[in-house]
Amino acid sequence: MEFDPFLTITTILLVLTMGITFLYYKRIRRVHEEYEKAKRVVGDIVISFNRQLERQEGKLNEITRRTDVFSSKNEMITDKIGKGETQLAAFASEIKDLSKMAQEVSEHFEGIDKKLEEMSKVQERITQRVDELEKVERRAPRLKVSEAKIETVIPIKKEKALAPLTETELGVLEILAVEGEKTASDIKKRIQLSREHTSRLMRKLYEDGYLERDMRKIPYTYHVKEEMLRILKKRDQGEA
Repeated sequence: MEFDPFLTITTILLVLTMGITFLYYKRIRRVHEEYEKAKRVVGDIVISFNRQLERQEGKLNEITRRTDVFSSKNEMITDKIGKGETQLAAFASEIKDLSKMAQEVSEHFEGIDKKLEEMSKVQERITQRVDELEKVERRAPRLKVSEAKIETVIPIKKEKALAPLTETELGVLEILAVEGEKTASDIKKRIQLSREHTSRLMRKLYEDGYLERDMRKIPYTYHVKEEMLRILKKRDQGEA
């Protein structure tokens, strides 16, 4: 058999080609595996990034929503502030009017105080005049009147003085006669009537001459006149 150099070279080249092809295939396979691994890593990174991006987007949406809400509330607050300023201006005007009214009322009360002071002075002068008259009466000679006549005159005066009074009014006179001076509020608690009714009753007794009123302090105090005390005492003695 003759040696064929061409066949030998061809065989060698074929073996080398196959070897190189195998090595190249292994390298390509390794590169492909590394590519797949890198692809998975990149995919995980992309997924993680997308999740973070979604979370950030959600936070951004929440911030946007809160910003809108805050903006709406800010507008409402601005409107309320505007309304409040308008109301404050109205209140300031009303306060000025009230200040004027308070000044007028104060001036009116000052006038009343002056009148009360004048009335108090007049009452003091009247009291002094009554005291003088009583002194004169005590100094004057007394008329001799029989006891029988005195006993008949006193009941007539008593009936005339007490006859117009109701049981409630008589009760008020007896309370004041026994316990001393009291205010209308004190009397109200005793007779169980309304404040207005009690005030009218006390004013009526004062105007009709049964009571005296001390206007030097507020609330006013009432006490029974001396002549009424004597009549009431005689009435109690007569009933006894």
